[in-house]
This record gives sequence, structure tokens and C-alpha cells, in this order.
Amino acid sequence: MPVFDFSNEKKEAVKAEKTYGLIYTGNRSADPDNPIMVLDNHSGLLTHHTSGMFTSPTKGTAFICDESGSSVKADILMIDARFENLTRWLGENHIMVRLSGRNMELGYAVYRIQETGVAMRGAKLSGENGFLQFMMDRLFQSDAPSADAPDPDEIEDADDMKLTSIQSITDYLTCAGSTLPDNIRLWARRNLAVAKSAEVTPEERRHAQRALSIMLNIQWKNTSFEPIDPVEARRILDEELYGLDNVKQRIIETIIQINRTHTLPAYGILLIGPAGTGKSQIAYAVAKILRMSWTTLEMSSINDPEQLTGSSRIYANAKPGLIMEAFANAESSNLLFIINELDKASSGKGNGNPADVLLTLLDNLGFTDNYIECNIPTTGVYPIATANDREAISAPLMSRFAVIELPDYTPEEKRVIFTRFAMPKVLKRIGLRSEEIVLTEEALDAVMEIFRKTSGIRDLEQAAEHICANALYLIEAEHMTQVTYTAEMIFSLFK
Repeated sequence: MPVFDFSNEKKEAVKAEKTYGLIYTGNRSADPDNPIMVLDNHSGLLTHHTSGMFTSPTKGTAFICDESGSSVKADILMIDARFENLTRWLGENHIMVRLSGRNMELGYAVYRIQETGVAMRGAKLSGENGFLQFMMDRLFQSDAPSADAPDPDEIEDADDMKLTSIQSITDYLTCAGSTLPDNIRLWARRNLAVAKSAEVTPEERRHAQRALSIMLNIQWKNTSFEPIDPVEARRILDEELYGLDNVKQRIIETIIQINRTHTLPAYGILLIGPAGTGKSQIAYAVAKILRMSWTTLEMSSINDPEQLTGSSRIYANAKPGLIMEAFANAESSNLLFIINELDKASSGKGNGNPADVLLTLLDNLGFTDNYIECNIPTTGVYPIATANDREAISAPLMSRFAVIELPDYTPEEKRVIFTRFAMPKVLKRIGLRSEEIVLTEEALDAVMEIFRKTSGIRDLEQAAEHICANALYLIEAEHMTQVTYTAEMIFSLFK
């Protein structure tokens, strides 16, 4: 292992001359043709796996190692702009790393940086904590900073480290701060000052640290969406739902719009129809098709806007609202909100209207949580709402959605759904074989007659559950090998 002499290291923050140029890219991974950085390898001594460390910024911009018994100092020629601050941080803290790379025409192309588990003179990174890999993954998923981003020398230095500690927050801002949206970076530095201050109360410091932990664990992604295969999307919809071809067509049209523009549509989807017609199933299917993280807001249980917006930090028991918690749980700024029972959103109980909060979320102008106190971007938010009563939704809220009306199923469609979807699903779930239970045509007619006046298919699904459970009982308790249901048995079972 190479021996490094730190005895004459300058203690003043002298800004060293840069040897490299910056590469601005949005690549989500690296390889020799799209490297993290390129090192000067005129000596030819750098090999595929090379262990060493980056120089402190006070000493230049290079990587130093010991190869074949010779000390090698390789200048950085080019570096992905997202990784510039991380490289400086590794150098400032004398952290040993192993580079994976390949010798190319331009130089030694580095496509992986890993921890070695070797600490030099009190370095704060070890092979056990995984912080470097965490940072690499985060930076690959981040957008390149703008060319006029703040100089790394203006960012605070790092101290000690743990992922949820003040130190890990400091290190994260040092390494990835320039990839954050400008207002979030400024907000984070201000809150970090509060969290470190001895001039505020312990409660204020605790709240500031908690808010930082929430915000910095969210991956602030770009809003360019990859194309989606319409054929695969239709397959998913057909697998989840029978019929409703007009509804499926509208959803496919939305997906094709995303494919053309690579952005989310300006309007979300509002599914209106009788209870049990599959509105929630459609919403979950769309989330699966879009390959987005998703969360649900149950508006029937939200009667105070503060449940959505959070409470101010002036209170000891303050906490973020449901919307901010959703971003934190998803750890992503690109998030699909499934808003169930939107028609219940206007029933606030004197403290304001939850519907007004939804308007701010859906306008794509940013959302501010009372606890976090920072405007967060919502351009990656896509809402899918469900409702039973169109008249109960306010006009401003309705105008934020493309409305899709779901008709009730016809008797013929209900019959097909019961036999081809509901019964097989329940049989598989409870472990019955199809030959162990038989429904005669008269029995099937009886089921349809009993549930003739109910809307949707939820009651039919529960009926399938009841019939299969009864059959399982007769097979296990009365040792029947097959249960054949007649109309009389069905009417008796549901009387």
C-alpha cells in the first residue's frame, strides 16, 4: 500500500488550479465510453483496478497511487460535473478508493469508484458504512448541474459522518449540493446552519435536522420520461379489467402523448363512475404502466387541510403533512398520486378546505409544506383521482383533470367477469381446484339475479368469495370430493 506524507499539507483553503474540464451529461450509468472521469495516463502505469486517493484541493486535481513500485500522480483531465464535488470531498478527507477503468485514446477512463475499507489518518469513510456507494447511486440519478452552479469552494466543509446525522447531511450537501434545485440547495444550507447553531433551542435544532433528513433523502429527478410500449400498456389494462374499451383507449392516448413529448400531460385523470366499477384498479394499473412510485390520498378520511400541509415548527409535536410524507416515503420527486374519493375533498370541518390544498399540488407551480418551509417542485407529480359524484367536485378542482366517465357493467359483462375473473381468482387464492366446484347454469343465473340491482362488480367478487369458502368447508369438513351448486343452493346461501 502506498505511503502518503501529510506533514506539509497546507492548512489554508488555497484554491488550486484545475487541470480538468467538466462534462455535462445525464447518463444514469458509466462505462469506458461514458466515463465518470478521464485521468492522464502518459506513464501507462494505471491498470484496470487501481487503489489510491484523490489529492486534497489544496494540492491540485489529481489521483495518486502506487503501481508496480512506482508512485504515480495522474492529473484529472475531464470529469462528469455531477461528481466534481464528490471527488473534492474524497480528496479533502484522504479517503482510499479503488478505481475501475480502461486505457482509452483520451486517457484512463474511470467508470467505477469504490470504497477500499482502508482509512488514512482518521479518514471518515470505512468499508462498512456504504456512504460512497450511496452517493454514487444518487449522483447517477441526478441531473447535471448548470454551468453557472456555485463554485465548490463556496460549499461548507464536511466533518464526521452517519447517514441520518448532521455530518452525513453536511457531506451530502458537499458532494451533491450542485445537483439539487437552486432553492432547495439554499434552503438546505440555511437549515443546516440552524441545526448546527448553539444560539437556538434544542427543539429548533431537532426540527431543522429532521427537515433536512426528509428533504435530502428525496431523489430530485428530472421530468423527462422514457417511452412506454402501448402494446404492453394495453396488455396490463386487459389483464386488470374486462371490457371498458373506451376507458382503456383514453389511457393509451395519454401514454402516447407522453411518448411524443417525454413529459407528463398537463392534466391528470379523473375517473368518475358508480361504486365497484374498477376505478381504483384502473388507477393502480396506470401507475404500473408508467413505472412511477405511487401513493394514495384517501380524501374521505381527510377533513383538515393541515393533514395535507403539515404543522409549523413552532409546535413541539410538529410534523410534515401527508403530501410531504408521500415524497419522503417514495424518496422521489416523480410521484403518482392516487386520490381516492375526490368528491369528499370539499368537506372540511371549519379549519379550511382540503380541496384548496389539492389545487396547489396540481398546479405544477410547487408545493410548500408548513413543516418543511420550502417550495418543492411538482412538475414530476401526476394525479389520478376517483369519484362517485361529479356534482360534489368544485369547478376549479374539476378543471385540473381530464374526466373519464365509467359506465356500469351490463348484465352480460357481469356474468363474464364473475365466471372468467372473480371465481378463478378466488379459487387460486384459497387453494381450490376448478374441478372441485361446479356452478350449473341455473346457479349462475341465480347469482346474477341476486345481484342484479347492485352497481359495479364488488358485490359479485364478494359472492365468489362466499361460494368458494362454502365449498371449501364442505370439502374439508364433510369430505365431499366435488360441490355442485344448484339455483336452490345459491338462493339458500345468500338468503
